[in-house]
Amino acid sequence: MRLARPAALFIVSAVLLTGCGGSSEKDSKSAAEAVTLTNCGQKVTVGSPPKRAVSLNQGTTEIMLSLGLADRMVGTATWTDPVSANLTKENAKVKRLADNAPSLETVLDTEPDFVAASFASTLGKGGVAPREQFEKLGVPTYLSPSDCVGKDNGGDGDGARTQPLAIDTIYGEVLDLARIFGVEERGEKLVADLKKRVTAATSGLKAQDVTLLYWFANSQSPYLAGCCGAPGVITRTLDAKNAFADTKDEWPQVSWETVADRDPDVLVIGDLTRKQQTAETAAKKIEFLESNPVTKNMTAVKKKRYVLLSGQAMNPTIRTVEGIEKVAAALRADGLAG
Repeated sequence: MRLARPAALFIVSAVLLTGCGGSSEKDSKSAAEAVTLTNCGQKVTVGSPPKRAVSLNQGTTEIMLSLGLADRMVGTATWTDPVSANLTKENAKVKRLADNAPSLETVLDTEPDFVAASFASTLGKGGVAPREQFEKLGVPTYLSPSDCVGKDNGGDGDGARTQPLAIDTIYGEVLDLARIFGVEERGEKLVADLKKRVTAATSGLKAQDVTLLYWFANSQSPYLAGCCGAPGVITRTLDAKNAFADTKDEWPQVSWETVADRDPDVLVIGDLTRKQQTAETAAKKIEFLESNPVTKNMTAVKKKRYVLLSGQAMNPTIRTVEGIEKVAAALRADGLAG
């Protein structure tokens, strides 16, 4: 594969190393500008705030846009949903390299000085390129800590949680990216606003007797949420129960017979616009649930207790807060929580 404009790729110092967000410290050699982040067993050093950043997943894209960084971005990719409504104008300023994963050549053609992604699979074998490949080109990378902290990405699925994801890990990603770009105050304000939204959504809520089931995609062999990813954050924040709290897999594929046996009170349904699996949209999911002989007699189906969420709200992103708000509002509207 041709490496486009190799000289331009060394905009950042050749000493840059790849890494994943987490704890951070100033590089003592250049405390005024350089930032070093260490986590995921790797280190990333950014010599100066990026000016030509590429975000390879919608989650990192929406954080950057929320931090007011559109003018420092040269590309985005891998979208499951329309951009958050409040970011439409800013998003329009940034080139979309691909709706799904772009080729490495497409990314390099933008002459990036920084690359971020939400998922290890994006910056790994079979994805856009391994992080080591970007490292050799002098381009620092950042991986969302929510996909590496307390998570095993081995195997063929979406990984498994060795410990529950905490919403503070999502907030930490915001602060990491804000520091990398030199906009710390914006990051602190964004986190404070997200925390206020969570408090407002959950104030006085009592949902300890409510069982939730989260369906992301696929009607033949559905991907349902295990205990401990972003849906786990939503469930724990609402003090509710997850129908599949007994599995640590991120998105296990479960038979509909098993789903019917669990008979959850509420179905939280991914409303996706991508076209990769069967039953991506909420409308297709509901059509399936109400016509399939195994699922049509479930309590949530008969009572039409559906909560529609974007894919981003069901992934570990800042829009997980949106998920908390929408599920909380639906439980109150259905009289299932105080």
